[in-house]
Amino acid sequence: MKPKHKHNISSEISISYIVTKKKLTMIAALGVTLGIAIFVFMNSMMKGFDRTSTEGIFKTVPHIRLFKDDETSKPLAQQIQKGEETVIVNPRIVPENNVLVNPNSLIALLQHQDQVTVVTPQVNTNVFYNSGKSQISGLSTGVNIAEADRMFNIRSYVVEGNMDDLKSVQNGILLVVGIAQKMNVRTGDNITITSSRNVIKVMKVVGLFRTNNSVTDKSRSYINISLAQQLLQKNSSYITDINVNVTEFDNAADYAARFSKLTGYKAEDWKAANETLMAAGKMRKIIITLISFSILLVAGFGIYNILNMTISQKINDIAILKAMGFKGGDVIRIFVQQALIIGMIGLAIGLLLATVLVNVLAHVYVGGDIGYFPIRFEPSMYARGFLFGFIITFFAGYIPARKAADVDPVSIFRK
Repeated sequence: MKPKHKHNISSEISISYIVTKKKLTMIAALGVTLGIAIFVFMNSMMKGFDRTSTEGIFKTVPHIRLFKDDETSKPLAQQIQKGEETVIVNPRIVPENNVLVNPNSLIALLQHQDQVTVVTPQVNTNVFYNSGKSQISGLSTGVNIAEADRMFNIRSYVVEGNMDDLKSVQNGILLVVGIAQKMNVRTGDNITITSSRNVIKVMKVVGLFRTNNSVTDKSRSYINISLAQQLLQKNSSYITDINVNVTEFDNAADYAARFSKLTGYKAEDWKAANETLMAAGKMRKIIITLISFSILLVAGFGIYNILNMTISQKINDIAILKAMGFKGGDVIRIFVQQALIIGMIGLAIGLLLATVLVNVLAHVYVGGDIGYFPIRFEPSMYARGFLFGFIITFFAGYIPARKAADVDPVSIFRK
């Protein structure tokens, strides 16, 4: 049975090697410090970018949109045998309309599905905003404002007026600030809007909102859904979209597939509706992850090289220890402890440095659609950085320690 005091001796030897090689120890610890600080900082930044991008999307886009997909062409002759292609088509086939049949039943059906939090109808109409000689094209969305607020949190980005006035003012309009500034209108002013069906309505501006999305802030407005139906000369059953929010928005694609089978209409999840943004996010994540791991690996190689150098210099000491009864496992423990002590010093300082960097950058105002730099303290990133840093420093010490454990004291003494 191995004596217990050997563990204490191993620790003392590890510490003595660290103390006697202070400069090398500090260089190795500095490598870990920079590696872990940049790893946590860059991954926190990536998390912040993803969060900001998602929050920006959800200001105007639901988790799932249910609608009738346009069909402009379909085969007149069906495929007869496998491998044959249908060549007869009629490109003039156009749907009668893109309205959802019996939308109230669809809404009730979706509301009873598990994990569904909000279901609300929507009618979009292209309009011209008119004020005097000013005329701007844009998109007006007819909604039930209370339900739309639950889904898009509209109240949080209203900068003037009262969103709730849209409930009592039938011809009210919640206007985006970009259009309001161009037309020089404020809350309480009247403007006219003209729909694609040449229907003209006088509207009262009940409030202004800003999403900090440059595209949305130049075109969008909210009106009552009944008024949107009038602008399109449709009745109260005319609904173009049903918006659905679910508890786990990252799994929206699975819910969309289920809702499409359930209703018979196309259900598009928010990721499919924003493929370009999702692709950009994936590329950003891959690049940042590769850079972060590369820096950590460089720090690990620094520890490996220093321990390898230490083992070469202390080869006679190792031979004496083995001659005194120390086993290969004891020698491995000495150098792994040395690596972990260096690693823990580097990890502690690195995490502290990452916190400082995150805190400083979080208070930097960059303006535009973003505002303050999208970064904050991310506990999961710190835990992941600590775990990866620990694993890399462990193996950086273990690999050269195996070399030391295989030292034959007899051959060393003969030399």
